[in-house]
Amino acid sequence: MTFNYEIILDIILGFHALLVVVLTLRILWRHDLTPAARLAWFIIILVVPYLGVIVYWLFGEVNLGKNTYTERERIIANLQGRNPEVLGSEALLLEDVDDLYTPAFALATTAEGFKTTIGNKATLMPDAQTARSRMIEDFDAAVDHIHVLYYIWLNDNTGTNTAHALIRAAKRGVKCRAMVDALGSRQFIKSPLWQQMQEAGVEVETALPLTHILKTMLVSRVDLRNHRKITIIDGKITYCGSQNCADPEFRIKAKYAPWVDIMMRFEGPVVAQNQMLFASDWLVQRPDTPLDAFVYNTQPIANGFAAQVFGDGPSIRRDATPQLFCTLIAQARDHLMISTPYFVPDYTLINAICAAAYRGVTVTMIFPQNNDSGVVALTSRSYYRQMLEAGAHIYEYRGGLLHAKTLTIDNKITLIGSTNMDLRSFNLNYENNILLNDVTLTQDVMQRQQDYIADSNKVTLDEVLQWGFFRQICCNVVATIGPIL
Repeated sequence: MTFNYEIILDIILGFHALLVVVLTLRILWRHDLTPAARLAWFIIILVVPYLGVIVYWLFGEVNLGKNTYTERERIIANLQGRNPEVLGSEALLLEDVDDLYTPAFALATTAEGFKTTIGNKATLMPDAQTARSRMIEDFDAAVDHIHVLYYIWLNDNTGTNTAHALIRAAKRGVKCRAMVDALGSRQFIKSPLWQQMQEAGVEVETALPLTHILKTMLVSRVDLRNHRKITIIDGKITYCGSQNCADPEFRIKAKYAPWVDIMMRFEGPVVAQNQMLFASDWLVQRPDTPLDAFVYNTQPIANGFAAQVFGDGPSIRRDATPQLFCTLIAQARDHLMISTPYFVPDYTLINAICAAAYRGVTVTMIFPQNNDSGVVALTSRSYYRQMLEAGAHIYEYRGGLLHAKTLTIDNKITLIGSTNMDLRSFNLNYENNILLNDVTLTQDVMQRQQDYIADSNKVTLDEVLQWGFFRQICCNVVATIGPIL
């Protein structure tokens, strides 16, 4: 029997053409893609035969399933309906936030529904080690409950000490609930510590579990993750920032260490909002947990500041996060300073940054010099020339992987939390942040940003213009697929 290879080749090419046509129609039909993202997918599908189709099949759709969206909406409605005082007040926004910045606070409300609260206090932790030590002290002083949710929990010193603190608390009768992302903490879930926590009475759960991996690949994508870092003690204390439950040496990517993080310890009504955010994630996996298991303390602290939680995720209104960033940037009058490890902006965000610089705002961007993602590093640098020509200042931190996600405006406004300035944080991950209006605390964060700058190399326009032909081509080629990274 002989094979007609021309017929076989025609079949293969015809099948590929059919796949391309079907996916092209699907991409054109979707309402949630920008023109740049559509073009990027077209390039991938056409340039890389079959592999591009597989890539789109695995990573093209942002869909957790209709049932997941419906269930999350039901849980959030129940939580907010039962405890409406946790949400804050529009009246407090008008009374206690500087008029220039009220639009950003109002926009932040449209994500998870959290409005402005007053009477909050916070302390900026000196470093990651001090933050974790203080957190464990709070665990050891807890009398009612401890709730934690981390994207990455490693079986290192920090991870072990945190687990042991929860075990001690559970043994003395404190209700402890620990949640981790199924992918980011996959090694820890298999560790003896995870089992020891359960045996001690700590309730443990995974967010976005990968128990049905094939089903996930067929109807959704495996990289929709819970990237939040939430810690709550007795409903009175919460921590917010960029630090996972891991040592700065970050053993799984030790060559880029130390990971340089930033954390704040909060008290006041904003703690209740973080509690509700945790509850919304926990109840998705543990719907049998009674709603009164979550304690909300909304009592303001005297002489405190205005703040509100900003949570986002793939089941929340699309593009809420880049819209918030653009609004904050547009409201800057004197200074705008941003640190982020992953910078993959969309078209509106890069234009907002450049526009701020053009209109005379002192714009400072701080990125890591050595990024653990080479693709992200190339994409970020493709925007350097545009920002520098607008008058922005760019620094590359050389003291490790700068993992701190901070934004400060005009010595008054701070946004801090888990959100990177990339499309993954914008549309694929569940994130948590706190937006606040306080001069003293913002100046503390700005000083920390200046500390980063002191350990950085300044990138100049002349330097970027002298980049070689191949380097510039690489940056721009990778940036072409930036909208789908």
